[in-house]
Amino acid sequence: MPLPLRYSTAHLRSSPGRSVATAAVVALVVLATALFTGLVSGLERTLVATGSERNLVVLRKGASNDGGSLVTLEDYRRLRLLPGIARDAAGDPLVSPELVVEPSFARPDGRRENVLVRGVQPVALAVHDEVRLSRGRMLRPSAGEAVVGRGALERYGLGGIGSTVRFGRGAWRIVGVFESGGTAFESEVWVDARELANDTRRPQPYSGLRIRVAPDADPALLARRIADDPQAVLQAEPETDYYEDQAEVADALRVIVVGLALLAGTAAAFGAANTLYASVHARRREIGTLRALGFPRAAIRRAVLTESLVLCLAGFAVGASASVGVSALLDRWLTGVAFEVAFATQSVALEVGVRDLALSLGIVVAIALLGGFFPARRAARLIPAEALRRAA
Repeated sequence: MPLPLRYSTAHLRSSPGRSVATAAVVALVVLATALFTGLVSGLERTLVATGSERNLVVLRKGASNDGGSLVTLEDYRRLRLLPGIARDAAGDPLVSPELVVEPSFARPDGRRENVLVRGVQPVALAVHDEVRLSRGRMLRPSAGEAVVGRGALERYGLGGIGSTVRFGRGAWRIVGVFESGGTAFESEVWVDARELANDTRRPQPYSGLRIRVAPDADPALLARRIADDPQAVLQAEPETDYYEDQAEVADALRVIVVGLALLAGTAAAFGAANTLYASVHARRREIGTLRALGFPRAAIRRAVLTESLVLCLAGFAVGASASVGVSALLDRWLTGVAFEVAFATQSVALEVGVRDLALSLGIVVAIALLGGFFPARRAARLIPAEALRRAA
């Protein structure tokens, strides 16, 4: 015969100070876990969603990102003629030669961050089909013009269309703003590739190529053909794989966050156990009476575990609500959270999602079970006669 739920909740109200303190500790664990996992999830979403399955990233062999790669003009001219490359309406191959540098930009508060500046040609918009101009127009070659991602525009207060952005030895007039559905491109600034090469005095004009694969071609076959080219020392991989590799930092961060959450959860479990031990001790006579009336040990165990679960779920509700509100405020205040990815700053939206709350809930349930197990076992093992005699 089980005990009713109100039996467990009534004892939480009988010692409000201790119950509130324990629930508050659980809420803090939920708040910290949800915020940090939300940040890591945002980094994963931003990087993994970047790129297209029909695009290949071509870099120098051994390079893990554009910053450590060099591609010659001769390589570009030769590779753009390979079969299997998509073409535009005019019949020109969809190959985007690009140069990536990471100059320092100042934020409105005076702090400086490295920003990924990508030297491109007008064909870049056709190759990066997830990027679209939301305002203004595409830059013209050799005209000292730039288009900027929405995230970079907001984070660095660049002033919008018509203003000038300065870095290195040059200055570029902003003529357009682009968006890409929250991907990593929105943290970039695009300028003309040749002008950027001249400004940075690069002996080789490009750091990599982005190639659009034709609909009827095999991307893997084209990648092998590029890698086997005896006239170049290049490698090619799908653009989605390239950004997934950049997102590996998020996996390491998630392990660290979960580890810290488990440590904090263990401390919260001890707090819950202390509260429940005190509760069991205070009602020894009551428990002895219940046992004498015929309630089995399993019913006593379930009642104490339910008490622990209700206490921790109350903390979860408070912590989850707080994490959603705090994440929205922080994201608006900070205009995204900065991560250093491949030596450039990546602005990541801080948003607590269902997955992050589910992880926090799992930790809370573990806290409740761990914190309630030993007090529940102690309560169930009370012998009715001894409990009544000791409480007398």
